[in-house]
Amino acid sequence: MKKPVKATLVTLGIIAAIPVLFLATTSTVNAVATASEADAIAPYGELVDIGGKRINVVDRGDGAETIVLLPGLGTAAPALDFAPLIDALEDAHRVIAIEPLGTGRSDQADTPRTVDNIAREVHSALQRLGVDRYVLMGHSIAGIYAMHYSTLYPEELVAFVGIDSSVPGQPGWNEPIPTDGLVALRDLGILRLLAATSGDAYAGMPYDEQSKEQMRLLATKNSTAPTMLDEMDHSVVNFSAVDGLSFPPSLPVLLFVANGDAEIPGWLALHERQASVSEHGSVVPLDGEHYLHHTRSVEISTSTTAFLSGLSTR
Repeated sequence: MKKPVKATLVTLGIIAAIPVLFLATTSTVNAVATASEADAIAPYGELVDIGGKRINVVDRGDGAETIVLLPGLGTAAPALDFAPLIDALEDAHRVIAIEPLGTGRSDQADTPRTVDNIAREVHSALQRLGVDRYVLMGHSIAGIYAMHYSTLYPEELVAFVGIDSSVPGQPGWNEPIPTDGLVALRDLGILRLLAATSGDAYAGMPYDEQSKEQMRLLATKNSTAPTMLDEMDHSVVNFSAVDGLSFPPSLPVLLFVANGDAEIPGWLALHERQASVSEHGSVVPLDGEHYLHHTRSVEISTSTTAFLSGLSTR
């Protein structure tokens, strides 16, 4: 009887050790790969000093109107992610893609990722570029940041253009993002494993292989780094900071809204109400998912150019 019991215990011990060995392996591979991948990130854009920290910007086109692109939360390489939209806009406009601290090639932050700090850092970068009159075009949570921005620098804004942008008080705004779990998955190498086995997220979209590889490298570098995690942790606080606010009525507002975004009830109606406050507000529903600029850049560019050309000088 002793031998079968002993054999059973050995078998159970081996079974129990398998996940431990697996996690130890993925954790080691993740640490080694992360260190080696840093050297493979190719430089792009221009690093702008904002007082001890550097923000990366991509500045293209030379049109009379300047459009400043701001990314949504979790976009690890904003300027590369916005590439199709930059390509579509740059013939008619000057386009500046801002990579906030903690994204793209920008430095990590050492201040909390509050809506106020983010807005002031973006403004500092634009000041260093000598830009003082522009359109803010923001994706997702950048709609929240832009609303606060409009209270700080209203005289500099020509218009706000939202790309499926977040709205104050939208359903789910007060639900925290579980960042502790992301850190554990990162350190164990599980996020890397999932990314490697989940297929090409940009398949069929206008990105070349080099750009997709660079975005993958920057996602590994930034997506669960301290700055982005801190921004996630501040999401509820940042929504709360603009609760009950709207854009100034005199600020023209153009909102592109994804028809395919069914996660939030009344998503289109929320934007229609937001636009109705503006003396010159418009909503353009587009077929597609949340990242409309991945698949609808031409339509966004055409409608934006038409909207801006219809504005009288403010």
